[in-house]
Amino acid sequence: MPGAGAGVLLLRACLALLAWPVYLLSFLGMWEPFCRKVFFPFILEKIGAAHEKKAKKYKQELFRNLPDFRGPSGELRLLEIGTGGGTNFQFYPAGCKVTCTDINPHFQESLTKSMKKNQHLHYEQFLVAAGEDLRQVPSGSVDAVVCTLVLCSVHSVSSTLREALRVLRPGGVFYFLEHVAAEHSSWRYFWQQVYYPTWKLVFAGCCLTRELWKNLEEAKFSELKIQHISLAMPWMPIEPHIVGYGVK
Repeated sequence: MPGAGAGVLLLRACLALLAWPVYLLSFLGMWEPFCRKVFFPFILEKIGAAHEKKAKKYKQELFRNLPDFRGPSGELRLLEIGTGGGTNFQFYPAGCKVTCTDINPHFQESLTKSMKKNQHLHYEQFLVAAGEDLRQVPSGSVDAVVCTLVLCSVHSVSSTLREALRVLRPGGVFYFLEHVAAEHSSWRYFWQQVYYPTWKLVFAGCCLTRELWKNLEEAKFSELKIQHISLAMPWMPIEPHIVGYGVK
């Protein structure tokens, strides 16, 4: 069974050598600002387009019941954690009131494009905020929270889920689609371990080996539906995913 032994450490070292310019920039304190402002928004748009093609049918099914969670007023108030370039907007029902949040404010160009393409939505505001700290959003103020490809990079998954539950009204819904750790006995997990430190540095803190279904199971949802799926991306160690929703 492949594990984090000498082979993993050796291959990690080889990968670090290949990525030495990034490690050097990180050491000099230059990589993080460049990554946030330029590299990550650019690369996420490119990779995101390929990922969206793979994930589209799962997202269509995932958000199919979103209108069922409209509030007593008949409106649907939705908050998205880690909006990025707004790739989920196309799946939201007409008239949905959307609050966008992201810790990185440098997605403005791609976000503006998505907003223009999806004028069936009402955009309330954009908040620069981490998923773990949504203090700008009142408790119980939204009907739905959406979080896709975000829990892999937050500092605290449990804190992010607590904040999601706090801002949701009773009976509100939390939607998720995330890449996760592969089976520990698999070669996929072996390569996730190899890539882990360099991948985390290059892709703004993204962690490859999180078992996020466990965090979701530990959160206090009254109802939780999780499906394990496979979204194959060429040369990328993020094939295993989970998709589903939890009701407060």
